[in-house]
Amino acid sequence: MNRLFLRFFVLVMLSVTAATVLIYFATTYFFGDPLEQIARKQAAAPIFLLEQYIDKAPPDEWLVRLNKVRQVADFNVDLLPIAGVAETLPPERRAALWRGDIVLDMAGRAFYRRVDLHGERYVGSDADVIHVTGLPIDVGLALKMEGLRYVIVALALLIPIAFWSRNHWRGLQALSQAADDFGSGKLATRVQVAPNAGIYPLAQCLNQMAQRIEGLLEAHRNLLHSVSHELRTPIARLEFGLELLREESLEGTPEGTSAGTLQQAPARFHAMQTDIDELKALVNELLDLTKLDQQRSLPQARFSVADMVHECVQSVAPLLAGHDLELQVGERLGDLVGDRKLLMRALGNLLTNAAKYGKRKVMLTARRNADGRFEASVEDDGPGIPAEARERIFEPFYRVDSNDEQAIGGFGLGLAIAKKAISLHGGNIIVTQSPLGGAKFVVAIP
Repeated sequence: MNRLFLRFFVLVMLSVTAATVLIYFATTYFFGDPLEQIARKQAAAPIFLLEQYIDKAPPDEWLVRLNKVRQVADFNVDLLPIAGVAETLPPERRAALWRGDIVLDMAGRAFYRRVDLHGERYVGSDADVIHVTGLPIDVGLALKMEGLRYVIVALALLIPIAFWSRNHWRGLQALSQAADDFGSGKLATRVQVAPNAGIYPLAQCLNQMAQRIEGLLEAHRNLLHSVSHELRTPIARLEFGLELLREESLEGTPEGTSAGTLQQAPARFHAMQTDIDELKALVNELLDLTKLDQQRSLPQARFSVADMVHECVQSVAPLLAGHDLELQVGERLGDLVGDRKLLMRALGNLLTNAAKYGKRKVMLTARRNADGRFEASVEDDGPGIPAEARERIFEPFYRVDSNDEQAIGGFGLGLAIAKKAISLHGGNIIVTQSPLGGAKFVVAIP
């Protein structure tokens, strides 16, 4: 719905109504009540007969002409005592009546006027009032005509506004959609609007900003990917050289080598091999994260959710060996469409994280909600995650400040990979406090 036009419609109608009221009061203040002027025009014929025919009669013929008008006119003419009439009028109209002016009664479709001020028409005529009723006064019709004029003016304003707001609203919708798409990871999204559109300069600025951001992110991904690939070569050389040294140490002992050095060699070889394995794992994690960043679509394959959950638990079983794993898998989990291995990787990372930080207990819950979403939660009884760090833990290499971080190990990429994998499936992941005392990761996938 074009909410922009609706707002303009309400604004224009309120403005026209306010202008109408203001015009009425301004006209009344400077020129008199316009409704009364309309009523006087509608009662012009009786007023003309009174002023031009009856009033211009000689005193001895005044009543004669008045009676002739009574006989032929469509309105009624009566003579009333001025004192009784004056009591029914407000002060301003009463003063006009005493001056001899015509006093209109629009509601009663009548008017009053003194016969004369000095009693010249007949005996006591200065104490009488002419009361003319049944006049052709219809102010309502005039009001309807004025209202129709203002409605036509309002429509004349709203029609061009409707065309303008329609194009403007479409442009705003295009901006909003482009912003949503860009925010969801579609970095190639650009705003397409006509050059003559009012928001064209804004759209151009957004497109330039999006292009710069896309270029920066692409350069970052390419750098990360290139560095990760380049690291593989020296790591392979180190591993090969380490293996040669190990073989040489087994074949013979170089001259001048002490017995203590020979005893320490296996331990040193093992430590060096551990460092190389850690570097290899880091490079593989970086490559996986880079691949997910560059991925725009997923393989669409249907798989059983329950089978995927059980297989994931079996794959990380060695890491959970020292923990009490509580598995709550609901019935009728149904199927999901997506990348089965990628979801297993995400869920496995969460279980691995719980095994690292949990003290004794890890709980995995999987169920299908009433709205059809698949929801899985992983909880542990570890130290938990501070509230201020719950948003940042999904950033690559971010670590919560803790004395146990160095002892636990890891690279800080597992949660980032899990979030990317779940986002590619249209889901989301949040972290809260678990009733067990540690962290609780909740995954929801439509």
